[in-house]
Amino acid sequence: MIKLDGSRGEGGGQILRSSLALAALTGEKLLVTGVRAGRPNPGLRAQHLAAVKAMQRICGAKVRGATVGSSELLFEPGPARGGDYTLDVAAEARSAGSTSLVFQALLPALSFAGEPSHLVIRGGTHVAWSPPYHHLADAFLPALGRMGLRATLGLRRWGWYPVGQGEVEASVEPVEGGLSPLVLEGRFEPQDIRALSVSSRLPAHIAERQRNQLIKRLAERGLSATVDVLEAEAASPGSLVYLKATSGEGVVAVSALGERGKPAEVVADEAAGKFFEFLDGGGAVEEHLADQLVLYLALAGGESSFTTSRVSRHLLTNIWVIESFLSAPFGPLFEVEGELGTFGRIKVRGVGFAGRH
Repeated sequence: MIKLDGSRGEGGGQILRSSLALAALTGEKLLVTGVRAGRPNPGLRAQHLAAVKAMQRICGAKVRGATVGSSELLFEPGPARGGDYTLDVAAEARSAGSTSLVFQALLPALSFAGEPSHLVIRGGTHVAWSPPYHHLADAFLPALGRMGLRATLGLRRWGWYPVGQGEVEASVEPVEGGLSPLVLEGRFEPQDIRALSVSSRLPAHIAERQRNQLIKRLAERGLSATVDVLEAEAASPGSLVYLKATSGEGVVAVSALGERGKPAEVVADEAAGKFFEFLDGGGAVEEHLADQLVLYLALAGGESSFTTSRVSRHLLTNIWVIESFLSAPFGPLFEVEGELGTFGRIKVRGVGFAGRH
């Protein structure tokens, strides 16, 4: 049995999601104590419980502690099975919990399930403290595609906090022959920048002001972008500025969410600020994508490496979880060059995972 202290490192839901995925892949029994102990509202929330219940279905797992607020979870997985799954984050409690985080928890197991899968996930599609749908579709999945993982994601309906009721659709194909390593080391030089200024159930000038401010901020750095304005159908009001840039190294995606009392210009400033911080950091991979990729790089066959603009606590915590399951007899899988909060280079010796035997 793998026993993990959920209060370690960043102390959030990433420990739970990564450990569930790795338990399903390896067949190891898992006990997580102190679930999300580092958060103001510790224990399982609706979106974490949705991931647990979904993984239970996919793996035919025995589970103890799968209730809202639970601080301890025991998970005993069987083999993952592909198929058709419909999941609702609000099934256990009213919530705009993240569809993106549920999808990320399930993707590793479904990728090695041996048969295709089709998912419909309902909940929040663009909510705080999680990657928005567009980040997964534009940056995360294309990076995995370069490694041989085939998955698609579609947005059926936008879902904002606090109501949610958004919906995404995903298809996952079985990995054939294992994942390939990935090297992303060059400095990111943006070649094409595209952005969205989105609002739902708000006056039209909100999205227009977001767009205008983003164009202004980019121009201050000598950059230009195509910025589309979108009025999105949703169950509740919300707004977003989303920016993606492409280069030879891939795609970087950043975003900022509106909220009551936050001027439209501040939303645009936040998105622009994240983009500039990434560019100034000098890495090839944005910090959030970095901690999302390391699990797949560890599963790949061969050596991978990437540079990131910022070594985050999420990244280091995720590496610890992965090493807890996949530690190799020849030493650590990961070598981290760089201190917390600074530019870093991550080297990964993949285990060449090809499925459970």
